[in-house]
Amino acid sequence: MSEATLETHSFQAEIKQLLDLVVHSLYTDREIFLRELISNASDSMEKLRHLQGTEKDLHDAALPLEIHLTTDKDAKTLTITDHGIGMTRGELVENLGTIAHSGTKAFLTAMKDSGNSPANMIGQFGVGFYAAFMVAEKVEVFSRSWREDGEDLLWTSDGVSGYSIEEASGLQRGVKIVLHLKEEHAEYAEESRVKHLVERYSNFVGFPIHLNGERINQVEALWLKNKSDVTEEEYKAFYEFACHGYEAPSYRLHFSADAPIAINALVFVPAENMERWGMNKTEPAVALYCKKVLIDPSPKGLLPDWMRFLKGVIDSADIPLNISRETMQDSALVKKLGSVISKRVVKLFEKEAEADPEKFQAFYKKFDRFFKEGVAMDYANREGLAKLLRFESSMTEDGKLSSFADYLTRAKDGQDKIYYLVGASRAQLESSPYVEAFKARGLEVVYFTDAVDEYVVETLGEYEGKKLVCISHAGVELDDSAAEGEALGAEETEKLCTFLKDELGDKVTAVASGKRLVDSPVIALVPQDGMTPQMRRMMKAMDENFKDEVKVELEINPRHPLVKKLAETQASNPELAKLVAGQLLDNALIAAGLLDDARDTVKRMNALMEKAMG
Repeated sequence: MSEATLETHSFQAEIKQLLDLVVHSLYTDREIFLRELISNASDSMEKLRHLQGTEKDLHDAALPLEIHLTTDKDAKTLTITDHGIGMTRGELVENLGTIAHSGTKAFLTAMKDSGNSPANMIGQFGVGFYAAFMVAEKVEVFSRSWREDGEDLLWTSDGVSGYSIEEASGLQRGVKIVLHLKEEHAEYAEESRVKHLVERYSNFVGFPIHLNGERINQVEALWLKNKSDVTEEEYKAFYEFACHGYEAPSYRLHFSADAPIAINALVFVPAENMERWGMNKTEPAVALYCKKVLIDPSPKGLLPDWMRFLKGVIDSADIPLNISRETMQDSALVKKLGSVISKRVVKLFEKEAEADPEKFQAFYKKFDRFFKEGVAMDYANREGLAKLLRFESSMTEDGKLSSFADYLTRAKDGQDKIYYLVGASRAQLESSPYVEAFKARGLEVVYFTDAVDEYVVETLGEYEGKKLVCISHAGVELDDSAAEGEALGAEETEKLCTFLKDELGDKVTAVASGKRLVDSPVIALVPQDGMTPQMRRMMKAMDENFKDEVKVELEINPRHPLVKKLAETQASNPELAKLVAGQLLDNALIAAGLLDDARDTVKRMNALMEKAMG
């Protein structure tokens, strides 16, 4: 090439500044460079596709719209070729060497205003090409414009001193970029490394991508297609490839929307919950795309954390990106996107639960912790999630789950509360003295047996305007019911309550006759502001030095033979009455799960047995 045809140019000061930023600080992950160059190639061919509809004279009109990647390990080069619109000499200078209208100046101004924080930059400034210099010591851009009078040109730069433009020959329409890789980045001349990057970031670009002659993006961007145009086999292939899922998913959500934000989503609900098997906390696996280009494979904060078990793709053309496409910029927009998707997911579960209750019940048993976490943490979806909670109750068969909606269909006329009890197992709750009065009155009690249930239900507070009430707490009002057996008289009852309060002292806050009991003599009630047994256990698990003095209200059953006998014995045999009083309290504490130290209980029990044996 003669010197006469070689033009040399210095970079403008702003371009030098930009290159320094891109190469040294802007992109946190260098492998992003290939995504940028492929995206530019895709954009160029998209423009060419539009020109095909309006222009008759296109250079190399028959060329297929494809992207070709070529690696040369020995030469340490990576070549990216497209058959897009290409660039003229003026466009090479304008787009690759000067500020012009490319947005570079706007970018630098915004950088300055943001205190040089590229992660907080908004907008696409069209300077992704410069990412090539993160890995290349020299970049060659061969270009042939789509215009029939275009030239064959070669733009060359080391990304530091400036660039040159000279004539080339034998070029096809489009752009061919040759990266002469730095020694420390020679890995990008290896076919396997490049294939991995394409599959990760650019697999769903809308044009064929060939690597060393072999097409590597075979799976389509199904989320952009109509549901009616996608077969089950295609969904299966996509789930296996994009979501690394091999067991058929439980449910699938495929939808698109234009308002309030442009969304195309394809989300899968897996069949198995890996956290259940002791695996680490699942990372978010619904990837975020913008126009089929991967932005973030595991975006935190896009969807509520409890939805981390979902897999799939969300694509929105409305998302403004920062210069590197590595972070989402408009947080309000991203929140809106997450809000729309999360509400759709909750609606999906509602619909599926109604359509096939058995299937949903089996699914819920595996994934219940996520739904409970959602009730506790996701205020925006709490109401919808409450409908999805499932539990056993005093009116369900062992192992069969019910919902709050089901509970309300069985509630008594005028019943304005939903009653529940928390314990270790259904068997324990079934035999609990707390349930007696409710069963006797035909009132259903929900059984919560998971360690997190108490916190979840307290957070929820109510369902459909009905307050959730724990029946182990004091202050639960019940109607009178016909009870068998003659009760102690009012005076005797009051006298016995006074005796018990005096004898038990600070261990009880009050002793009273109540309507709770049918078969048991006494019951220990946790004060309204007191800590339940489950909460105490949780606090102890978190802090081994945790101490909480147990104080309960004691309620007696004035019809129970033991209580009536105790009323007689307090005068005739005070010593025995005191032993029985202490034992009745401990028995009530054991039934409530509130007895921490049983040494005194055992001693007292031995003394009682001695007396019983004469």
